[in-house]
Amino acid sequence: MDPNDPDLKIPDGATLAEAKVLDIKQVVEDQSGDERREDTNADVKFALQAEVLFGKDSAKLSGEAKARISAIAEEIKTQNATKIRVFGFTDNLGSSAHGDVLSRKRADAVQNVLDQELTDSNVTYEVRGYGEQYPIADNSSESGRKKNRRVEVSFPRTES
Repeated sequence: MDPNDPDLKIPDGATLAEAKVLDIKQVVEDQSGDERREDTNADVKFALQAEVLFGKDSAKLSGEAKARISAIAEEIKTQNATKIRVFGFTDNLGSSAHGDVLSRKRADAVQNVLDQELTDSNVTYEVRGYGEQYPIADNSSESGRKKNRRVEVSFPRTES
């Protein structure tokens, strides 16, 4: 590249637009798709597939689930986060009302484990069950429905 190329020069009287810092997003998903982590400049989000956490149509946590949630709690501690969002989601099978209730019960179950792990009294939670709203995959296939059955835990990233 020729730095003296006239096409690379700003015309007289012209100015450059103000620089913008874009929000960078990094997504890491384990090979099985059971767990996904998304990091942005502002937030950290973990998405756990419902099959890893719960039995079919259940909000009772498995033994493996507690270990995974404990690992998320450790990251929350590392980030010194005090505002935690726990959102549950389902696929579109069954009634919408049933999905809303089940997704909320699952989010509550995850929040209860986090609350046991995070002993900081300053930690607050926003817990919601969204049912079949906000799918991340196509509900017309079982593999898509599996991705939509999830619980997401997110929190603000601290400056390091």
